[in-house]
Amino acid sequence: MEEANKDIPQSHKAGFVNIVGNPNVGKSTLMNDLVGERISIITSKAQTTRHRIMGIVNTPEYQIVYSDTPGVLKPKYKLQESMLEFSEGALTDADILLYVTDVIENPEKNKDFLDRVAKEDVPVLLVINKIDMLKGDGELEKLVDQWHERLPKAEIFPTSALEHFNVDNLKRRIVELLPPSPPFFGKDALTDKPARFFVTEIIREKLLLNYDKEIPYSTEVLVEKFEEKENSIHIMSVIYVERDSQKGILIGKGGEKIKKIGIEARHDIEKFFGKKVFLEIFVKVEKDWRNRENKLRAFGYIE
Repeated sequence: MEEANKDIPQSHKAGFVNIVGNPNVGKSTLMNDLVGERISIITSKAQTTRHRIMGIVNTPEYQIVYSDTPGVLKPKYKLQESMLEFSEGALTDADILLYVTDVIENPEKNKDFLDRVAKEDVPVLLVINKIDMLKGDGELEKLVDQWHERLPKAEIFPTSALEHFNVDNLKRRIVELLPPSPPFFGKDALTDKPARFFVTEIIREKLLLNYDKEIPYSTEVLVEKFEEKENSIHIMSVIYVERDSQKGILIGKGGEKIKKIGIEARHDIEKFFGKKVFLEIFVKVEKDWRNRENKLRAFGYIE
């Protein structure tokens, strides 16, 4: 770890930014906008005091670990109790708390949870989302006054995550509030790399199992699209080979061999992520890519 952190400046900032709020106020949309892509970061590093990580944003100066949470609700059965515990846990392990509401909901909805937010010592940024839905003059000012009375210590950010309105100002304030800290995760753990990495590894494993001689070692897999929805993931990947003859062998007669790779890989990816997966695989030739520095850099082997 020392070796990994030797180039991290002493002024580096890092923190956990937890997003909480009631259902249907646009938390996930805001999350997508803040991170740039909705991706769950997959890591083998144990974080027993932290919950599921949804997105890591890195620059040389800082690292932000965003976490989305289930919408706060009155539990009616065991599953909802667990979901509420997850949201309540987000109040205790955040460096910065984003409480998301919108222009429709009653500020007193789930009063007990809001009372706990009001007592938090960490910075609270109150996001009033969906302001693009407001029509009358003075409506926003009235909402801001209501919420200021309810959460007097919070900084208020009227936004429209859907329209990307005022989100950049929110990002800037988050960065300002980050505490001094080395990164919690490797600086190569970008918002999408870990999830895509495991996809590429699964596909590469199938290549090793289904082809012999030089073919598997002449290939590189790149995930060009990883689009995650609630119950499914759409993945578009490219297998690069060095020669046209390798491309023909990889695809097989009538596409039979590459189809087999796709079926086997999709099965394992679905098991890995626990979701339905739509997997597209293309084969392209990048001549002598293993000896070309620019390609090795593009594939992540050289910084």
